[in-house]
Amino acid sequence: MNKLNGSRWLPIVAFWLTAFFSAPTWAEAPVILVFGDSLSAAYGLPTSQGWVSLLQRRLQERGYLHQVANASVSGETTSGGLSRLPTALKQHRPALVILELGANDGLLGQPPMIMSHNLARMIELAQQTSAQVLLAEMRIPPNYGPLYTQKFQATFGELAERYAIPLIPFMLKGVAGNPALIQDDGLHPRAEAQARILENVWPTLEPALRVSVGE
Repeated sequence: MNKLNGSRWLPIVAFWLTAFFSAPTWAEAPVILVFGDSLSAAYGLPTSQGWVSLLQRRLQERGYLHQVANASVSGETTSGGLSRLPTALKQHRPALVILELGANDGLLGQPPMIMSHNLARMIELAQQTSAQVLLAEMRIPPNYGPLYTQKFQATFGELAERYAIPLIPFMLKGVAGNPALIQDDGLHPRAEAQARILENVWPTLEPALRVSVGE
């Protein structure tokens, strides 16, 4: 039996070693941390039908290597989020944070100043880890009165300007107020609305994806 010439295999071995060590692994992929409330936790739906799960699928389909971590909790307020965020940042080490909180503060009639303070502190905590923050604008029903609803909504734009971060326009645009897209509780989006929510988020998120990978 003829002995194999080892030198023949050196280029092949070198090729596969280079491919293996240069290819990004799942563990090394940039993490997008979605940190929100029931709107991002797929309340009343299988998790796989929520907009966050749809986001992960879109990223894969379009060739992005980002991994999505969903740390959203139904019923969460900005106070609760502020207490949880340090642990979430340490656990996931995100490159991007989508901060989607405040709606429950508004529904509880909390002073916008308190909500603003909590959101500001969360933005600062995330930025201290070098994560890029995207802030999602929230709105509340008009029955809370024009003065409160206007101040509430304006808070998000003011924070985005103060910290020079992208503002995701109202996530429920085209969904809120449409009975066909809202669950029977009158608040939470149906499965049919989740793709629309993703479309509302995507135009602000996509440019940040390129920044996160250094394009």
